[in-house]
Amino acid sequence: MLMEKVAQILREASAEAVEPRFRALAAGEVLEKAPGEVVTVADREAEAIISRRLRELLPVPVVGEEAVSADPELARALLTEEAAWLVDPVDGTTNFVAGLADYAVMASLVRAGRTVASWIWQPAHGVAYAAELGSGAWRDGHRLTRPAAGDQPEKWRGILKSRYLDPATHHRFQTNARSFGDICGGRSAAGIEYPLIATDELDFIFYWRTLPWDHSPGTLLVTEAGGVCARLDGEPYQPEPPGGTDGLLVAADQATWEHVRAVLAR
Repeated sequence: MLMEKVAQILREASAEAVEPRFRALAAGEVLEKAPGEVVTVADREAEAIISRRLRELLPVPVVGEEAVSADPELARALLTEEAAWLVDPVDGTTNFVAGLADYAVMASLVRAGRTVASWIWQPAHGVAYAAELGSGAWRDGHRLTRPAAGDQPEKWRGILKSRYLDPATHHRFQTNARSFGDICGGRSAAGIEYPLIATDELDFIFYWRTLPWDHSPGTLLVTEAGGVCARLDGEPYQPEPPGGTDGLLVAADQATWEHVRAVLAR
């Protein structure tokens, strides 16, 4: 029941606070919360709705992107509490502001430092993803099983998010990645990108910055579909407060993960 109830909460909050403002934002409804990062009234209102309803469903702390922006200490609940909700009310806010369909509404449940359930709702695409630890991953109720990427790296499709790397490492990664097939800079929304791995539309993604509300939902979706999400030292991804470990490689399977890491590290 929990899986269905949270999915419904995301849909309802999206319908109430997000979708009515898609391609209809007034000038005063878009603000800059940090250099190069925007927030909208849709983000804030949706997070308030989702947070309240999640606490009613399971009364544990809620770590929401916009709440943490105002009070960073709230993110420590991921380390100090037995359980916590993670909420990204509008993942891909830049796309949302630009009127692009690639945005998502996301939530996950973290217990003892591990993501145990996650939900991704893509309103403009009308697609819902969900995953539960040990039970599987689904798209619109249909189970997802990710096949291996195969043994031809020159045909692999990937995303390389190297924006936050130092210039020398950025250049090295970009150069090394040319040995793969179709490589791009991404869709500017983790809630759009992670499902592309789970549905066999991409073979790998490299991220540097790993804010927990961006990556907790998608990593569980990918691993439950059969993929691999690990830090560059091989440690499995676990959500942690901003400012923690950087670097995350997501891949269709273990062999692909190891090959991509080796190529990028040359």
